[in-house]
Amino acid sequence: MRQVVDHAVDKDGHASLTDRFEEQRPRLRAVAYRLLGSFGKADDAVREAELRLVRTGPEHSDEDIVDPGRRLTAAVAAVCLGMLRSRESRREDPWDPWGGGEPKRAADPEERALLGFLDTLTPAERVAFVLHDMFDVPFEEIAPVVERTPAAARQLAARARRRVQGTEEMPEPDLARQREVVAAVLDASRRGDADALLALLDPDAVLRADAEAIRNGATTAHGAQPVAEGLADRARSTRIALVDGAAGLAWAPAGTPRTVLAFTVLDGHVTAVDILMDQGHLHRLDVEFLPE
Repeated sequence: MRQVVDHAVDKDGHASLTDRFEEQRPRLRAVAYRLLGSFGKADDAVREAELRLVRTGPEHSDEDIVDPGRRLTAAVAAVCLGMLRSRESRREDPWDPWGGGEPKRAADPEERALLGFLDTLTPAERVAFVLHDMFDVPFEEIAPVVERTPAAARQLAARARRRVQGTEEMPEPDLARQREVVAAVLDASRRGDADALLALLDPDAVLRADAEAIRNGATTAHGAQPVAEGLADRARSTRIALVDGAAGLAWAPAGTPRTVLAFTVLDGHVTAVDILMDQGHLHRLDVEFLPE
């Protein structure tokens, strides 16, 4: 049974928070399901958002009265974002860039495919994309949820859209700019300059590793600070290289690549780093070392 406190009708005759939640519950559950990929987790998120709002009291703005779903959607999305970040930080499964992973348990193949694509996004990308592209939430309302400006929220959604559509082969088309960012990462790692390295990473950057890299001690991470910590030691012994035409780093004793760090650079910041060590797959990559 839901444990909520009904604030009843307020002095201006507006519906209680509980009533407004009941009216919006189907939509809020749909939002949470798209964000979390689980009906059970979606119900948990909606309940948590409801309890949080109840604790803060029945106050509302004029905008809430005109569109009561606005505040409720933001509250549910914020809870889901926290759950996604927590899940990402605990993720231990190695990343396989050449495999599809386990199929999602969903109603139909299209739904499973969609959830699979959404799982490739960072938490903030997923929230921005789902809220805007699937539920028509304006970026001005998404921005405070993901703790970004509206322009940055728009970029998150655009980045997610490119990835879902399979067009994010090289988000930063300027190879010189890519190389500049990756070279700065290498320099900061070699100098042990943690602040400089952090400044080069997107707040929602992800560090992924294939199964062989995991077996060799690599760790996965989400968020600028954890990614910086997991990347620094790995990058120190590498050299800058072109990896399938994009700027990256590689370690190649005796001239044979043994470790490749593939970077995704967008708007001058690193959004993802993939640690690749599977020798059965590295030969598929075209690795060309560049002068430093």
